[in-house]
Amino acid sequence: MQQNSVNAYTANQKESLSGRELEASVLARAGLMLKSVKDNWDAPDRDSKLLEAVKFNQKIWSFFQAELSDPENPLPKNLRDDILNLSLFIDKRLFEVIAFPDPEKLSIVIDIDFNIAAGLRTTPEQ
Repeated sequence: MQQNSVNAYTANQKESLSGRELEASVLARAGLMLKSVKDNWDAPDRDSKLLEAVKFNQKIWSFFQAELSDPENPLPKNLRDDILNLSLFIDKRLFEVIAFPDPEKLSIVIDIDFNIAAGLRTTPEQ
C-alpha cells in the first residue's frame, strides 16, 4: 500500500515540474550519485556504484545532445553549441573515469552537473 502512495506522489511530482525544474532535478541527482561514489571511493561496491552513476550521467547528457542537435530547439545557436561542447567534454571524462578510475576525475563532472542544475533553477529574465 505504501509503495502505491510513493508511486502516486512521484507521478504527481513529475507532472507538476516544469521542463527546466525536471532537468535541474535530474542533473542534481546525477551529481549526487557521482559525489556519493567519490565520497565513498573505498567502498566494496564502488565499481558497481561508479558504473551506475556514470551510465545515469551518460543518459542525461545523451538526451541533452539529442535535444540540442534538433534544429527546432528554441535556444540560441551559440548556447546550444556551448552546451554540446560541454557534453562532449563530459562524455570524454566519464570514459576516462571508467577506463582509469580516479575519484578526482569525478570532481569536474559533479561541479558541472550541480552548476547547470542551479542555473536551470533560476528564473530567466524576461
